[in-house]
Amino acid sequence: MAHAYGLDAAGEALVAGPLAKAKAVAAANAASVDAERRFPLEAMAALGEQGLLGISVPKEHGGLGLGPAAFCAAAEELGAACASTAMVFVMHVSATAAIAASPTLAGKADLLRSIAKGKHLTTLAFSEKGSRSHFWAPMSKLKENGRGYVTSAKKSWVTSAAHADSYVSSAQAPNAASPMESTLYLVRRTAKGVGPAGGFEGLGLRGNDSTPVDLVDVAVSRDDLLTPPGKGADAMLQVVLPWFALGTSGMSNGLCRSALGATLDHVSKTAFEHLGSALRDLPTMRARVAKMSVTTEQSRAMLGRTLAAMGAGAADTPLLVLQSRLAALDAALDVTDGAMKACGGAAFSRHLPLERTFRDARAGWVMAPTADHLQEFVGRALTGLPLFG
Repeated sequence: MAHAYGLDAAGEALVAGPLAKAKAVAAANAASVDAERRFPLEAMAALGEQGLLGISVPKEHGGLGLGPAAFCAAAEELGAACASTAMVFVMHVSATAAIAASPTLAGKADLLRSIAKGKHLTTLAFSEKGSRSHFWAPMSKLKENGRGYVTSAKKSWVTSAAHADSYVSSAQAPNAASPMESTLYLVRRTAKGVGPAGGFEGLGLRGNDSTPVDLVDVAVSRDDLLTPPGKGADAMLQVVLPWFALGTSGMSNGLCRSALGATLDHVSKTAFEHLGSALRDLPTMRARVAKMSVTTEQSRAMLGRTLAAMGAGAADTPLLVLQSRLAALDAALDVTDGAMKACGGAAFSRHLPLERTFRDARAGWVMAPTADHLQEFVGRALTGLPLFG
C-alpha cells in the first residue's frame, strides 16, 4: 500500500531502515523520558547516528537531501513512539531549514555538515515574553555597536533549551518601524549572556526541555545574521513556518496512530470472563474505534494532499499547510480522547501508555501558531483578507 504522504523510494527506504532503528530506541525510552521529565538523549543520539538530524540537509553537505514528505513520515513515526523526541526533532529540522535557506550566514556549509553528522543540534527561539504566542512579532531589538550588534531578550518556551548547540533567534532590526521588520540570527547556547532559565514541568511533552532562555547583552556579529536586516518575517513565514507546521502535523498524526493502536490492542485482548466476551464484542466499542481510525486517516490524507500540492508548486499550498496543522491538532485531541474513553480505568491508571499520549496531544493546541491562530489565518485566507491586519 502506498504511503499516505506519497513517499518516493528514498523515503520508503528511510522509514524501513534508519528511521525504524531510531524509532525503536525512542519507544524503548519514552516512558522514562516522560516520567522523569528528562531529555531523550538516547533517541537523539540514535537519530544522529542514523543521519536523521540531517534529513533535509543537501547531499553536497553530507545530508540525506530528503524533502518534506520524508520529514513528515519521520515526525509521524517518532510521534507514535515518543512525542518528546518528535518535538525536539521537528524543532531541529525547522531551524535547520532556516540555516540552509540563509543568504547571509557565514560558515553555513560547515555548520550544515556538522548537523548532517549528528554533531550539532539546533532549535528555534522566536516567541518572547512580551509578545507571547505571536512568534512573528519579537519585542527584542538588534542594536548596532560598531562591531555588529548587541541584543537582550526574554525568549519563552525554547525546545531543547539546555541541550541545543544553537538557537535560530529573532529580533527587530535596528530602527525597525514595527516588530514585523525583524531579523533572524544564530546564537550559540554557550555564548556569553545566554542562559536557559529553569526546567520544564509541563502537562505533556515532558522531555522536550522547553524552557525560557534569557539573552543579556549578547553580541551578534554580521556573520551571525541568517537574513538581511528587516527580512526576518519573510524567513519565519515562508521557510520556518511551513516546515514546522508540516512536521507537527506528522507528529500529531503519529500520536493518533499510537492511541489507536493501543486501543485496538486493549479492546481485542480484554475480556468479560463471566460473559465469555471481549470489549470488542460491544457495538459501541467498535463504533468508537471506527471513528478514531477514520479521523486519523482523514488527517493523514489532508497532510498527504498538502505535500502533493507543495511538490507541484500549487498556489494554494500555504493555505493547505495551515489547514493540515489545524486538522492534525484537532484529530490528535479527538483520537486520544476517544482512546481514554474506550480503555477506561486501564488508561487513567497508566496501565496503558494512553494517559501520556493524551497529555502529549494537548501541547500542540497551545503551541504557536496555536489552534486559535490557525483558525484565524485560515479564515482570513478563505475570505480574501491579508494574514495580518
